[in-house]
Amino acid sequence: MEGYRLPPVMFTKEEARTFITAEKLMEKFTDPSTKSHYQSAMFKVKAVLKSTEKDMVEDMEQHIEIRQQYTLFNPTLNNTLEILLKSVSEKKVAKINYLTFASDETTERTIEPVGIYHENNYWYVIAYCLLRNSYRNFRTDRIHHIELTEKTFSQKHASLKEYLAKVPQYENLETIIIKVERHILPYIQNQKYYYGFISEKRQGDKIEMTFLSAYMDGFSRWFMMFAEYGEIIQPESLTELLKKNICKISSHLKIS
Repeated sequence: MEGYRLPPVMFTKEEARTFITAEKLMEKFTDPSTKSHYQSAMFKVKAVLKSTEKDMVEDMEQHIEIRQQYTLFNPTLNNTLEILLKSVSEKKVAKINYLTFASDETTERTIEPVGIYHENNYWYVIAYCLLRNSYRNFRTDRIHHIELTEKTFSQKHASLKEYLAKVPQYENLETIIIKVERHILPYIQNQKYYYGFISEKRQGDKIEMTFLSAYMDGFSRWFMMFAEYGEIIQPESLTELLKKNICKISSHLKIS
């Protein structure tokens, strides 16, 4: 209706804190395009706040901050998240250039995204890869180019929730058990989740830790960082891989 204005919005202090916290999270955990859309929506909400609520919200903004250490999306791209979500909702194939984990090679993939999720400080997209003819997990910061095509999905996919519930069936996961001295835990506490951490239990002055991982070489290189304070309980193949990596390093060292 012409000339109609929304009534003033009233916030409690608890709601104001939640409002600002959500806004700060959106600033740090989305790509620039999605963040811009959110900020536009929040501007409209703030515009109809009563003056007292505006003052309270502005004051709270000075006391909440989210510190983000990792790059969630490739900095050269503006709308990775937006395109992925559009691909999911419109059932249209997306084309990406992706930097693989094991090498510096960038490959072109056409994918049918199932959904996105945030884990261990990164956004991931589960998608059916038309190159591999199977489901793959792509980390968004490794996507160097993305565009939406006019080609529709080749098949109907399960929901993201259903897919994630079945992930162990798709991944070649192996149980790893290590034992480390307690005093080094603070140095590996944040990193352990990247390597498939499952559980831990105390054994005297040591901690036994269990992992599920599909990347033995990556795990062995991480373990090497604190190997002098730990031991590998299982599998034996991880111990052998660690020995090989140590031998490779030794062969490159020049002893005077």
